[in-house]
Amino acid sequence: MPFPESGKSIARVLIVLAITQVIGWGTVGLLAVVGGQVAADLHMDISAVFAGNSIFYVLMGLCAPILAKPFTQFGARRVMIAGTIIGAPGFVLLSLAHGPIQFFAAWVILGTAGSATLATAAYIMLNEIAGRDARRGIGAMMLVTGLSGSIFWPTTSFLSDIVGWRGTCLVYCGMLLLVSLPLYYFGLPRRAEPKGEAISAVQSASASPIVQKSTFYLILAALALNAFVAFGFSAVLIELLKVEGLSPAHAVTFGSMLGVIQVSARGLDFLGGGRWDGITTGLFAGSAIPVAMLLLMIGGGSHWAIAVFILLYGMGSGAFAVARATIPLVFYDNAEFTKATSRIALPLNLISAASPPILVGLLTQFGSNALLGLAMLCSCGALLILLWLRKLRPTSRAIAGA
Repeated sequence: MPFPESGKSIARVLIVLAITQVIGWGTVGLLAVVGGQVAADLHMDISAVFAGNSIFYVLMGLCAPILAKPFTQFGARRVMIAGTIIGAPGFVLLSLAHGPIQFFAAWVILGTAGSATLATAAYIMLNEIAGRDARRGIGAMMLVTGLSGSIFWPTTSFLSDIVGWRGTCLVYCGMLLLVSLPLYYFGLPRRAEPKGEAISAVQSASASPIVQKSTFYLILAALALNAFVAFGFSAVLIELLKVEGLSPAHAVTFGSMLGVIQVSARGLDFLGGGRWDGITTGLFAGSAIPVAMLLLMIGGGSHWAIAVFILLYGMGSGAFAVARATIPLVFYDNAEFTKATSRIALPLNLISAASPPILVGLLTQFGSNALLGLAMLCSCGALLILLWLRKLRPTSRAIAGA
């Protein structure tokens, strides 16, 4: 183990990752609040503006397999530092955009940076220092990162009222350079370069067989169906609540409550410790999400229906966020975790990239029920696949292929 395993060291890493992940996801989520302003300013259709999110996820997915080797060779710390340096100019270019070319180019840069700093990178960092105990570390980190929307949606709204959406982009560029970059550089432990026997061990682990392909595709399908809903809703939730009859201010308020509820769900999962795994967490989440969609469909836009929807969807999506990160730990050993998460990230991000424009298109052209119906169908599909995966779960801590 190339890192110190003390609780103090792990706690420091968790704090660094929690803060930087909140900043990372919160800043790139600004279109959920200022998408309408951007569309009007750049004379673009709002669906085209939300395609910026799609480009972001496509680039994250395309870069994930490429970064698997740098993660293994140099460690997560160096890759995350490089990603932060790359990401800052993306916000500068976004603030200077006056047409689609500059706008989309900015999201190409941000997506490339995100692949090196967000989600998968954080999971790999925790796996490097905690091994199989990474599940608890991931859960602990997500207790805070789930607040990114609750913190940054009001922040983005406040900043855009004062300095406009362009000024907000520049503020977020400064946050990456002045907050995230120093935290990565000084707060994450340096890793000794693997030599001799360590390299042989890595090569041996890479040569070992992994989970059967059919099981891998089932894992991918369940995660992708849920990600289609989760990442799409993170982009269109405020617009959806407006269509359901809420004022813009109330839509932001209700949307901000979602993050608190998601964190509560993640907290319950974290308190469970080792008493259940990612499959069990996913089954709980997969049961709550379709019920939430159905209630909003039949609620007629009433405040009680919206409130219950936020509660159930928040609990389900918050729990499934943990499941997406920890289900691979059920089937893969430590040596294969980085490789597996990188393989999953490509199709997962490509599918996630397609969801915002599809859901925005359904919302604007066919109304909220069409969007909710598709989301419910995807959620039910994910639930059925998880029920199947439960039967394939290894019966002991000996992971398939070990």
